[in-house]
Amino acid sequence: MCTRSQYHNLFPFTLVSPHCRLHHAQEEAEVPFTEEAGRKPSSIQPLARAQAADKHVQNVRQNWSRWSLYALSQLKPPNTARTYFQQKWSAKASTRAYHGEHIREKKWKHMFKRTLPAVVSMDHKYLARNDGSEQAAGRGMGADAQDQTRTPAMTPYMQMAYYPLERRLDTAIFRALFASSVRQARQFVVHGLVKVNGKKMIYPGYALNPGDMFQVEPSSVMFATGAPKSRSSTARRIAKEKAAARAEAREQSGGQTPKQSSEDTTITQSSREEPTPTELKKYLQDLMQQVDEVLAEDVKAKDKQKFRALRQSVRKAIGSWRSASPETISTLDAQFDFLKTKIAERTVASPTSKPTEAPEPLISEEDQAKMRSAFEKLRLEAEYTSAWNSRNAAAPYATPWRPRDYMSAFAFIPRYLEVNQNICAAVYLRHPVARQGLAEVPTPFHLETGQLAFNWYLRNR
Repeated sequence: MCTRSQYHNLFPFTLVSPHCRLHHAQEEAEVPFTEEAGRKPSSIQPLARAQAADKHVQNVRQNWSRWSLYALSQLKPPNTARTYFQQKWSAKASTRAYHGEHIREKKWKHMFKRTLPAVVSMDHKYLARNDGSEQAAGRGMGADAQDQTRTPAMTPYMQMAYYPLERRLDTAIFRALFASSVRQARQFVVHGLVKVNGKKMIYPGYALNPGDMFQVEPSSVMFATGAPKSRSSTARRIAKEKAAARAEAREQSGGQTPKQSSEDTTITQSSREEPTPTELKKYLQDLMQQVDEVLAEDVKAKDKQKFRALRQSVRKAIGSWRSASPETISTLDAQFDFLKTKIAERTVASPTSKPTEAPEPLISEEDQAKMRSAFEKLRLEAEYTSAWNSRNAAAPYATPWRPRDYMSAFAFIPRYLEVNQNICAAVYLRHPVARQGLAEVPTPFHLETGQLAFNWYLRNR
């Protein structure tokens, strides 16, 4: 047994009264801080210092935003100059901001597992070449030297720390590229837009089993992965700018070209005066009749295919004559004239005809170049404004549909998913595993960061 004085010498901090502690804290707070005197003794804990050091770091999130793309470019390995605790805390904070940041920490701790799944790849060539007896072959057996083999890559076990989260339904939807973020995928599930094995599933935390198939509504996928609509004010401003540019071009052109006929002049004047939809429909019907007359003639099979495609485009334009524009009609008309010109050139250049004089071209080279560009524009428009991708003002995404900005940097599908983009469905094949040189859990962080985060959760709490 030790006396009170001896106990005080061993553990002086246990005998300080609260009043003395308060007085000591007040004296410490009154000590001025100057650069000459050095840094004032701080009572900030290591955790607080680690948090203060990480304030300027932007976290990577599970979404396709440009901010996440910038944060990806700024990722760095852990700072080894800091304490081990600070490194673990920073790694845990940054990785949890990416993996399941919408999940409460207490729930994630229940999901965390110390055992990390991995597989060892067997070399089929080695197994076929040997039967195991070579392992006992040494000196005197003819095996004095070994062949120089390539050192196998290490298995990144530490990158699998968050593999339990990959079983969640919302995470699997995001990995299958059916949503632009995990939170959006969770919203799809809660709103009843997702089916698992043919039945509606409204629980985003549902743990998928190997072989489960999940499906998302295609319209929701197009909304999630497509470019957003521009604001109405922006659209009005762009429309006004285009209208002003067209008006200025009409004022500068003023009049007809030298080789323009009277009928073309009438058509041009009517288009300049913004014809009514009824007039546009009548002109489209006349154009359809001209195409039918050309098809009735003796035309080659390839040319007939082109004219049939043009007739189909004209028929679609007639079907939507109320929303037709003069630009669409001028493009179709230019394509028709271009095809007729091609047929005329082929007829003139045929070897059966023996012209005495060089035929004068029907249109100038400049006009031909304009027609070619108009034809190319129509071809591109047909690709992007086909029946499945036509303009639709009621759609919640920009039409014609195009991928979301910055999507290409995140467009990858992990190995444990089999995705069919045509029906917006995917199959969860198996749980992710670690292999030599590869971890199937997608993560943007370094191996050391994953190791530190895994060690943080190894603590017994």
